[in-house]
Amino acid sequence: MLSHRSKLAVLLCLGLATATCVAADQTSVAQRFHVDLAVAGTDVASGRLLVFAEPAKDAEAGAKNGKVQEVDLDPLQPDKVNVAAREVNRLVAGQGVDIDADQQAYPAAFSKLAPGDYYVQAVLDSNHSYNYGGRGEGDLVSGVVKVHLPATGLPPIKLATRLPAADPWALSPSINPAAREAMPEARKHVQTIDFVSPALSAFWGRPIHMRGLVLLPPGYDAKGSATYPVVYYTHGFGGGMDHFAGVVANTWLAMSNGQMPPMIWVLLDESLPTGTHEFVDSVNNGPWGKALTEELIPQLESSYRMDAKVSGRFLNGHSSGGWATLWLQTRYPKIFGGTWSTSPDPSDFHDFTGVDLYATHANVYRNAAGAAYPLVRDQGKVIASFQQYAQLERVFGSYGGQMASFEWVFSPRGADGRPLAMFDRDTGDVNANVVDYWRDHYDIAHRLQAQWPQLAPDLDGKIHLIVGTADTFYLDGSAHRLKAVLDGLHAQSDIRFLPNKTHFDLYAVGADRTALLKQIAWEMYAVARPQSNLKRAAAP
Repeated sequence: MLSHRSKLAVLLCLGLATATCVAADQTSVAQRFHVDLAVAGTDVASGRLLVFAEPAKDAEAGAKNGKVQEVDLDPLQPDKVNVAAREVNRLVAGQGVDIDADQQAYPAAFSKLAPGDYYVQAVLDSNHSYNYGGRGEGDLVSGVVKVHLPATGLPPIKLATRLPAADPWALSPSINPAAREAMPEARKHVQTIDFVSPALSAFWGRPIHMRGLVLLPPGYDAKGSATYPVVYYTHGFGGGMDHFAGVVANTWLAMSNGQMPPMIWVLLDESLPTGTHEFVDSVNNGPWGKALTEELIPQLESSYRMDAKVSGRFLNGHSSGGWATLWLQTRYPKIFGGTWSTSPDPSDFHDFTGVDLYATHANVYRNAAGAAYPLVRDQGKVIASFQQYAQLERVFGSYGGQMASFEWVFSPRGADGRPLAMFDRDTGDVNANVVDYWRDHYDIAHRLQAQWPQLAPDLDGKIHLIVGTADTFYLDGSAHRLKAVLDGLHAQSDIRFLPNKTHFDLYAVGADRTALLKQIAWEMYAVARPQSNLKRAAAP
C-alpha cells in the first residue's frame, strides 16, 4: 500500500480543474499544528478535526470591520481555502493532539502552499455533520490565528468556543419584511411532528423519529366540517428542521393575503447523518417511503382536517427535495395527486450532472477526451468540477456529503455494512455493477419506461417538473432526458424549462422570491377543487 504522502501526491496530480498540482517530495517539511482543548467545562472531546487556512490577502479582503473573524469553506469556491483533517477519538484538555496538514488535505498539502501569510482556524466537528451542513451545534472552534506558511514551530491552536444550537425560527436577512412581520402569527398555526415509525424502528432496532411541521391555513377549525388539500413539502441537501422558518413565514403570509389558496402544508425533515434519505425504501437508510405512506400520512389524516383523497394530496420540493417528491409520486402514484418538483437531482442516470453513468468505462471525473466534468457553474462560467467536490468531501469525512448521500440512498450494501461506492474517489472510475443496481431500483426514467403500462392509469398527468436552463448543477440535462422518455411514452406531463434561471433564483419573479411557489399552489388547488370560484388576490 502507498504511504499517506504518496497517496496525496497521486491525488493532487490527478489534474483538478483549478487546483495547482505539486508532487510531494522528500525535502518538504510537514506542517504540523498542535491543537488543544480550552472550552470551560469540557475535559475530553472527539470528532473530526479540521484546520482551515486562507491566504491573508483574500481573508482580509472579505473581512468585516477590518477583522478576520472566521476561516471557512466557500462551497462555490472550493479551492479558495485549504483544509486539513484527521479523526480524533480522544482529545484531552492539556494534552491536545497534533494534526499533520499534509496527510489529508485539500486542495494541496499545506507544505506545498505558496509561501506567505495565512489566517488559520481549527474546528472539531463533534458530530461529523460538517459534510452536510457545515459548522453547527456542539462543534468546538478556535480563534483565528495569523501565521506564515510553510513554517516550522507553528503556534498552538486552542479550541475555545462551543457553538450553540441555531435558532430554528431565525429568518434570513433577505426575507420579505412583510413575511418577517407575519412570523409571530404564523407560528401560532404551526404544530410539530415527532412520530416514532414502527417500520424504521424495526429496521434499526431502536426508536426512529420522523420529524416535521404542520402549517395550518387561516380560518382552520379543528372541530369544523371543512377539509383542506395537503401539500407534502421537503427540503434539499443541507436542510433540516432549522431550515423551515422562511417557508412557514412566506407561506402563511401568502395564504393570509389571498396570494395562495388555503391548504395544509406538511414540512418534512429528510435529513440524516448520512445525508438525505429522499423517502426511499433503502437497504442502507431503511424504509422511509413505506414509513411515510403507510404510517405517518394515515396518522396525520386522523389528526387534522385533511382532504384524505388522492386528489387532495400533493408534493413539492426543490433540488434533493425535488428528486424525493418526484420519486414519491412515481413510486406511489395511487397515493398522491401530483408532484411539482423543482430542479430535482438526476432522474435519468444517463445524465448524472452531465455524466452518462451507463457509458462503457464511465468515469465521473473526466470524459473520453480527458476533459474534466464540471459540476457547478455560474453565469456560464465553470466554477467547480465533479472531482473537486468529491475529493473535498472525502477530506471532511466518509459520510454526510452529497456524493456519499447518493450512495446511502441508491447503492447496495457492502460486506462491511456500508453502501458500495458508485465510483472510485481517487480515479473517478464508475463501478458498473453498482450502477446496474442504481438503474434497476432508482433510475426514475428507466422505471417509467419499463413499467409505464402498469403506472399510467394512476400516474399520467401527475408529473410536473420545473428547472432553469442555467441550473447551477446542470440538472436541466437530466430533466430533458426524462421529458424525452415521457414524450416517447405519449404520457401527459408538464416539464418546464425556465430560460436563464439557476438553481437558486428559480422561484423568483422580479422582487417576489416566492412567485413560483404561489403559482404552483394555485395549480395544485385547481386539481383538488376544480369547481372552486376562489381566485388569487391581487398583489398587496
